[in-house]
Amino acid sequence: MENRRPATMSGNEDDWLALKPQEPSPSQCCGSGCKPCIYDVYEKELAQWERAKAKQDKSLLMEKKEQSSNSELNPDTFTAFSISSVEQLTEDTYQYKFELPGNSSLRLSLGQHIVLRGMVNGLEVQRAYTPISPGNAEGYFEVLMKCYETGLMSQYIKTWKKGDMVFWRGPFGGFPYQPNKHGELLMLASGTGLTPMLPILQSITDDEEDETFVTLVGCFRTFDNIYLKPLLQDLARYWNIRILYVLSQETSLEKLPWSYQENTYTGRLNEDLMKTIVNSCRRKPFVLICGSSAFNEDMSRYLKAAGVEENSYFVF
Repeated sequence: MENRRPATMSGNEDDWLALKPQEPSPSQCCGSGCKPCIYDVYEKELAQWERAKAKQDKSLLMEKKEQSSNSELNPDTFTAFSISSVEQLTEDTYQYKFELPGNSSLRLSLGQHIVLRGMVNGLEVQRAYTPISPGNAEGYFEVLMKCYETGLMSQYIKTWKKGDMVFWRGPFGGFPYQPNKHGELLMLASGTGLTPMLPILQSITDDEEDETFVTLVGCFRTFDNIYLKPLLQDLARYWNIRILYVLSQETSLEKLPWSYQENTYTGRLNEDLMKTIVNSCRRKPFVLICGSSAFNEDMSRYLKAAGVEENSYFVF
């Protein structure tokens, strides 16, 4: 006589396996040190599933939410936001505006990032981006995004159009800025590394009591690759804001508009130029760095050579 498990037991086991949370793939982690990370969320959901399975009570899984149906940003779950406008800034960089219901706000702290979820060829991908709109902007938020030829997330972003729904969660990270805490902020930004700097800059210029000096160094390939020129030009008019550009693929300043010539360097931001910039700061600077991992490592090394101590800079 065959020893078979009852069909109901087998089916029940299959039901539970179908409900078991799937471990995230490496592409689902944005790598930005989010709390909770996608892996933290998975561990929490797995423990919840194990408790429910042990008690054979599926109602205990009802707490599980992969995406939120309300319209508020949440660090644990993804919430859908509608794209209200798309603007191409350079050949590979776009500015996206997302709607917030009514006059609500993301209420981000300075320099905080949010995590985007995309699906590409059946693969879930997550990446971190920092909104460039003020943290208290009402009814909308804006994100600057660079699309890479071979980037997985870029393939997804390139399909976006006005009215599409996009899933975000957050906020995470941020720089604990306090007005007048530092005599001068030296901001070193490569490409879209400019994004966490802008809300901090705007908070300083919006606060008449904040007398912090700022030197922003924007590193781009060419003059045409500089993002948000009108905004940066407006910020540079403030008495305490100085904006410098380092253009790695420009060979002559003479081709640039005269208003950019005296505050632009050609070539790369190297150790010697770093020393020049640090020495030109009006007060002892606290340094903020944002770019690729290679850029961040190079800047940290150059700052050390320029005499800036490790506790005097922050890497986004």
